[in-house]
Amino acid sequence: MSHSHEKVETNVGLMAVLIAVAVSFGGLAEIVPLMYQAEAIEPLPGVKPYPALELVGRDVYVREGCYNCHSQMVRTLRFETERYGHYSLAGESVYDRPFQWGSKRTGPDLARVGGRYPDDWHRVHLINPRDVVPESNMPGFPWLEKARVDGELVEKKMRALQFIGDPYTDEEIAGARQNVAGKTELDALVAYLQGLGRHAPRGGN
Repeated sequence: MSHSHEKVETNVGLMAVLIAVAVSFGGLAEIVPLMYQAEAIEPLPGVKPYPALELVGRDVYVREGCYNCHSQMVRTLRFETERYGHYSLAGESVYDRPFQWGSKRTGPDLARVGGRYPDDWHRVHLINPRDVVPESNMPGFPWLEKARVDGELVEKKMRALQFIGDPYTDEEIAGARQNVAGKTELDALVAYLQGLGRHAPRGGN
């Protein structure tokens, strides 16, 4: 037995092959069951691909690194569901690429923040957080108020997402430029935040 173990440890090629096989089996054990769980791949009722302005806002959210301090996943623990609401379900995030579940909470979880504050509160908070939360250590993002949304780029992104399977209609894509005309990145980010948790089950269980 020890001789066989020594043979594997001293043969780099054989060890690499065995590691690859072990990792492959582990990956299959995690992925295959999900292929048979509709709830993990099917959107919840009402969940659709992001509208043009929210799609821009999500990209701004990712670009500015908001996920480094804010998670978007309410765990099934009671103290979390009592604070944030119903625990997160995979069907809420089927159109997120990449998903924003995260694990770091320097700031609060945002999975259910939509509708909790008015648009104006978000605007002030994003420009200078301490104007509404004096103890906040969140940085401000005042440049978003002046950065205009590129309608042509939004249309291209929606077309690409349609190509890989997101059910955008041609009409939605054609209207993207008009829907974001005159909008700023601040408008877009507020729209994205206001949409978070919109279709989540109600209650904390």
